[in-house]
Amino acid sequence: MPAIVLLGAQWGDEGKGKATDLLGSSVDYVVKYNGGNNAGHTIVIGDEKYALHLLPSGILTPGCTPVIGNGVVIDLAVLFTEIDDLEARGVDTSRLLVSASAHLIGQHHRVIDKVAERFLGDAKLGTTGRGIGPTYADKMSRVGVRVQDLFDEKILRQKVEGALDIKNSLLVKVYNRRAITVDEVVEEFLSYAERLRPMVADTSLVLGQALDAGKTVLLEGGQATLLDVDHGTYPFVTSSNPTAGGACTGSGIPPTRIDRVIAVVKAYATRVGSGPFPTELHDADGEKLRTDGAEFGTTTGRPRRCGWYDAPVARYAARVNGVTDFVLTKLDVLTGWERIPVCVAYEVDGVRHDEMPMTQTDFHHAVPVYEHLDGWDEDITGARTLADLPKTAQAYVQALEDMSGAPISAIGVGPGRDQTVEIRSLLG
Repeated sequence: MPAIVLLGAQWGDEGKGKATDLLGSSVDYVVKYNGGNNAGHTIVIGDEKYALHLLPSGILTPGCTPVIGNGVVIDLAVLFTEIDDLEARGVDTSRLLVSASAHLIGQHHRVIDKVAERFLGDAKLGTTGRGIGPTYADKMSRVGVRVQDLFDEKILRQKVEGALDIKNSLLVKVYNRRAITVDEVVEEFLSYAERLRPMVADTSLVLGQALDAGKTVLLEGGQATLLDVDHGTYPFVTSSNPTAGGACTGSGIPPTRIDRVIAVVKAYATRVGSGPFPTELHDADGEKLRTDGAEFGTTTGRPRRCGWYDAPVARYAARVNGVTDFVLTKLDVLTGWERIPVCVAYEVDGVRHDEMPMTQTDFHHAVPVYEHLDGWDEDITGARTLADLPKTAQAYVQALEDMSGAPISAIGVGPGRDQTVEIRSLLG
């Protein structure tokens, strides 16, 4: 069986957790391949709500093996807190596998992240302050600490010394903070070593063997396309590659094994943190979307910036990722609008752009060109087939599909696990 990639098509928070969970009973492995605890998934099962940050959504599906891939950066305190919380609620987490090559977030990363963001002042990027960026920076600088290093204290100490050599100079001489000692960082890491040991595996090998054996592997991206460090709205991006290419490097699965790329897109748009957002609303409509859609971050609780659906962004995501299917979420939030604007292009200095502008400057100055579609008043949360939706809601979905570059194969009509309209199978 092939691997399937599932990712976000906008700026994150599209509802990937629900889409992953929708597929969970049909797949054997769910792999988180990028990011860290700077984002999360909210999954509703019956009356229970689960907020996941580091753990793959497959952790909630019996029989599915959840995997934290090599492309993830891990805060072990957060990981074990999340595991303990789920275990206390009766969720079995014993199947979890963690890549031996995943990098670890330490105290020094969290401190640098927070003080650097404060130092930037008005030029800050809007990071979560959880040490994600500095950990990826250490990875690229080849002074990072990996999971496997916990089991060789000599190597661990050498790597921490190398990482702190520069960071302590920054903390003391630039940020006027105290230096962090090697011992306190090493002690923090080693305190988790024995509990982590049974979970650690060569996950690339495990996943390759699973695919050879006919198992289905779902690769679950954190954040989203417009937050990709290469393909997003740089520099207002995350520190990893949430796009389909990142699924390969972050899991050790080659691109020839991937058969489908499913992109989750919200029926409107949201963004957290700084950066360009052409359709952002600063009025009562934006507040209504935020309130009706419960648009507050799973991990941070920060209110999300809200705006209308942006078709050029969806087309960009379809092209960059090779999207085969869209999952459209939160259609129910749009109930009650008489007319719904949809961005179909941009105007930049009097020139129309039907695709995303090439430069950051032009995208910052992009003014959305809207088409207005008819809305609906009927409650759609009980819809389970396309025919159950009001005609105008069906027309809205069809219009978005025509504009977005790939078929819409499923529609979210509520937060519950069963509140989904499946138009065609996501498994092909």
